[in-house]
Amino acid sequence: MSVTRSLKERLRRDGKVFGPMIFEFFSPGMPAIVAGSGADFILFDMEHTGLGYETLKHMIAGCRGLDVAPLVRVPTSEYHFIARALDLGAHGIMVPMVESRAQAEHIAACAHYPPFGRRGAAFGVAHDGYRAQPIATMEIARERTLVIAQIETATGLENVEEIAAAEGVDVIWLGHFDLTNFLGIPGQFQNPIYLSAVKRIVEAAKASKKVAGFLVPDDKWATEYWEHGFRMIGVGPDHVLFQSALAQRLAFLKSQA
Repeated sequence: MSVTRSLKERLRRDGKVFGPMIFEFFSPGMPAIVAGSGADFILFDMEHTGLGYETLKHMIAGCRGLDVAPLVRVPTSEYHFIARALDLGAHGIMVPMVESRAQAEHIAACAHYPPFGRRGAAFGVAHDGYRAQPIATMEIARERTLVIAQIETATGLENVEEIAAAEGVDVIWLGHFDLTNFLGIPGQFQNPIYLSAVKRIVEAAKASKKVAGFLVPDDKWATEYWEHGFRMIGVGPDHVLFQSALAQRLAFLKSQA
C-alpha cells in the first residue's frame, strides 16, 4: 500500500491540512512538485476542467510513494464518478452542490465498502497498490477515504446542519462564489447575508465534529478564512498561483527596464 499517511489522521492529529487545487497543470511532475512544497494534499478538479479518468490515473499514480494525499473533486454525486476516482487510488473525494442529508449519506455510501456503504469490490488494482488483499484493503480504505461535501446553494445552506451530521462525511467545504450566486448576491463577499452563511457553515461543521474547508486565492483570503474557522485550506487554483507569480515577476522586470 502507499506510504502516504492518511489525511484523516493528519486532521485528527494536527487539526489542519493544506494543499493546492489543480485545474490546468496535469503534468507528470506535478505531484512531486506539490509534495516538495510541503503540502498535505493535492486536489484534482474534474468538475470544471475537462480532466478525464485516463489523465487522472496518471496524476494519482504520480502521488504513489510521496507524502501527499491525492484527492479528486468529481463532477457530481453519481456512484460511478465517486467509485471510479477511488478505484484509481484517490484518498478522498469532494462532491459539489450537496443539498440534503440524504444526498450526503448517499455520497458517503458510494465512497465506502459494506457494511458502511455500497462501494463495489475491485482488488489488486490501482487503489490498493496492485496487491490483492481484500480485507486489509477495505480496512485501510475505511480509515483513509475522506469525504468532502460542498455547500454551494441556498438549499445546501438551509440543510447544512443535517449534511454535516451525516455519517461518513468528514469535511464541509464552502463553495463561496456559487453560494453568493444562489443567494442572489453574486460576488458580494462582505455582504452580511454571505458572512452569516459562512458563520453558519463553520458552526455546523464544529457541532458535528467535522472540519470546515475553503479554497483561498491569496494571503488576504487565507488570513480571513482561517479566522472564520476553516482548517482544511486549499490554495490556488494552480493557474491563478502561476499567473499571479508571473505577473509579479514581470512587473519587477519591467520596473528595472
